[in-house]
Amino acid sequence: MIRRILRTNASVRIVALVCALAPLLIARELNAQAALTVPAGLPDWAFNVPDAIQPSAVRVEGIVRVPGSAKEYDAAAIAGTATPPDWFPDEHPAAPRSVTGGPGIQAACGACHLMSGQGHPEAADIAGMPAEYLIRQMAYYKAGTRQEEARMGPIARATSDEDVREAAEYFAALKSITFVKVIETATPPKTFIATAGRHRQLHPDGGTEPIGRRILEIPEDVFRTTIRDPHSGYIAYVPPGSIARGEALVKGGASGKTVECALCHGEALKGLGEVPRLAGLQPLYIARQLFDMRYGSSAGKAAELMTRVVKNLSDDDIIAISSYLGSLPPQ
Repeated sequence: MIRRILRTNASVRIVALVCALAPLLIARELNAQAALTVPAGLPDWAFNVPDAIQPSAVRVEGIVRVPGSAKEYDAAAIAGTATPPDWFPDEHPAAPRSVTGGPGIQAACGACHLMSGQGHPEAADIAGMPAEYLIRQMAYYKAGTRQEEARMGPIARATSDEDVREAAEYFAALKSITFVKVIETATPPKTFIATAGRHRQLHPDGGTEPIGRRILEIPEDVFRTTIRDPHSGYIAYVPPGSIARGEALVKGGASGKTVECALCHGEALKGLGEVPRLAGLQPLYIARQLFDMRYGSSAGKAAELMTRVVKNLSDDDIIAISSYLGSLPPQ
């Protein structure tokens, strides 16, 4: 059963739904988490800052299951970052403890990046990424040359070099899959950003809203996303014309601007040597990284090169490039 408490300006409505696959979900009014820090000048939509007013709140409790898996878990046991669920263990090689969690592990890689490596919009899609690239990024986080103190900085400093390498080799061995559908529309469904998981969700009142100059990415199934089902992906709504404009920019320039991603990332943008793939990454994640590079919070030789590439890109350019790259097949 799913019970939801919905807050409106005039009243509180209680809606009861029955879901055959879901356990008891008890809906309670939750306080919005403290505001996140967004670098000055960067758009808050790229950082999934929870709305101050939460129109709907749910808490997952009891035994949970996902379609196609023989596994089941107590929701409380997999709710944090220390022990992520492994719904489909036959789909990947044996994972090290830095990924699965265990004694002394407070933030297992599989919690944010999933056991499949695909991740959610707040975390990178690292499935099939070169191991040396992943190791290098962790070193940047540990040194502070790549800044992300809300999460990755402290995690990198608390993780041994051996655990980093084992995790990197595990994720490098995985096969990436299409995990996001990019849809162009001027009027996407009305959404809000929930406190739990910082996921953008459909607004319980329904309706649509103008897309504006944004990328709005929502789970295909909020429940399955909440319990980290790697088979349940995302939908990314982007402004009309974004994919074609992004393709023009990526393939050599538009309006006098040149990006030419293939020079470093390969002709099909699926990676080249130790340079990571761009094809099929989540558009919201790509946009956030480009904004960070333009702002200067990412460093290292590659980031320095990228900063020179993106410094003259407008917000609309970044949205278009992210939309096009996200629309490409990862394999």
